[in-house]
Amino acid sequence: GNMSILDMARAMNYPPYHVARTIVEHVANLTDGTGGAVSSSRNSGNKKAVTEAMREPWRKLGDPSVLKPEYQSSENHRSNTGDESLSPISRLATEVIEAMKSDPLYGPKQDRERHSVGLEHEEMLEKALEAMKIPFETENDLRIKGTSRTPDVLLSCPVGMKVPKRSSTRRKLSLGNNSCDIEEDIEEEYEWKVVCWIDSKALFGDVQTHNNSVLPQAESFVHRFGPGLILYWFGHAPIERLGDGHGDVLVTGWKLPNEFMLPTGKIARAASSSPDNNLQVQINTEQDETIAKN
Repeated sequence: GNMSILDMARAMNYPPYHVARTIVEHVANLTDGTGGAVSSSRNSGNKKAVTEAMREPWRKLGDPSVLKPEYQSSENHRSNTGDESLSPISRLATEVIEAMKSDPLYGPKQDRERHSVGLEHEEMLEKALEAMKIPFETENDLRIKGTSRTPDVLLSCPVGMKVPKRSSTRRKLSLGNNSCDIEEDIEEEYEWKVVCWIDSKALFGDVQTHNNSVLPQAESFVHRFGPGLILYWFGHAPIERLGDGHGDVLVTGWKLPNEFMLPTGKIARAASSSPDNNLQVQINTEQDETIAKN
């Protein structure tokens, strides 16, 4: 018909990139990189070929012959995208490009941007640990050693992280002649939890993303390296709604915690009170603090 991919996406209220990708999967005869055709039944090979086509639609989809025979007639119903520079490539390629340009969240360009932001925040994590004098190995260091499925940072020795202990208490609420018991969580004290690794996430930790994607990956780190910490740089959903891998996966948001306990019992503290926000470190023990007071 005459409806473009972008029109379909708007009608369905669905991301244009994902609509375009689904259409390409079904209507295009793609090759696996060796010149051989990939059937849609070969899911892994087809997925890779589709990803490559979406990265370079003008090259991979530009020839109308890429369409399966039953869809060749669609080339007779080209929509007017208003971009004459895209001619004379196929209608499919033209509309895929149009859809991707209109999608602010999904597509190869956005993937590159997310990757870049992720790398920047990994570097921020590394600099914060260096400032606190906490030794660690990066994901690249571990891969050079041949370690697979690695967190962003593996601490050279475990550290302790202070987390609030929550206890449930009940209090009575009176409303006129009626009264009822209300259960509320009150932060009463803190406890120290062991952290062996830290994984940096430059995103908001919503419940679905955390429980379905991040947590399974984190649990694989737990099996290899012990308990660890997920750092969501853009915040996260309420802690009680996020899985904790039986207590072995801690979650924090916005920044690295200000203090860790080293194996020696010393506390590594990071202060960011300076105007340029450079981290200043103080390593103290309870004994040091006592001497200072005296």
